[in-house]
Order: sequence, then C-alpha cells, then structure tokens
Amino acid sequence: MSVAITTPDRRYIVVRERLWRCANPDLSEACRAALVKRLMAARRDVKHAKQAERAGEAGAAEALTAARAAVDAAKIALGERGPVWWTDGAPDLNRHLVRNTPYAPWFAALTAGEPEPR
Repeated sequence: MSVAITTPDRRYIVVRERLWRCANPDLSEACRAALVKRLMAARRDVKHAKQAERAGEAGAAEALTAARAAVDAAKIALGERGPVWWTDGAPDLNRHLVRNTPYAPWFAALTAGEPEPR
C-alpha cells in the first residue's frame, strides 16, 4: 500500500501526480469522523444503486442520483469540494496535474529522490 504524499501546506494529497484537496483541518475530530462516516455510507449507497440499475430495478436511477448528491454534500462539508477552506486567497488546484502548478518544483525534488520537506 502506498503512502499518500501531502503538499507542504497540507492542502492537497498527490495521487497519480494529480492534486486532490484535503479535508479542512479546522474541523473537530468528532465532526470529521461523523462526516467521513456519512461519506462512506453514501458511497455504499452509490454502489448498491449501481447494482440495482444494472439489474433493471425500478427507482434505481433516482436512488443513484440521491446517493451521488449525498456523497457530494459530505465532501463539501469536509472541505474537499466547494469553497476552499483556506483564507489566503490561493486558488483551488484540485484535480490539477501537480506538474502544472506551483507545487511542481517541490514534487520534482521528491521524485528525484530528495526527502520530503516538513
């Protein structure tokens, strides 16, 4: 299992050379845990709705739409989507290739074998 690489400012993780926004670190542990639990339940609902859709069950399309909306709502509440949680005016680089962002030199140094800065 690979370890996620987190940018020095802790705003993103890098997965397959793409930036993915992290959850808001200002959320309390209890709030974050509740939101993650809600997110995981919604993801399971997406899986079940897709299975129902493939089986041709009535209402499966509506269930899939509702489940995807629940995933989106949980990710917005976590800060992984929607308005950014930082306040310094930096742009949202979510889903950008790291090589096309200001993080490119940092990432290049990592992939060149240099230790991750702390």
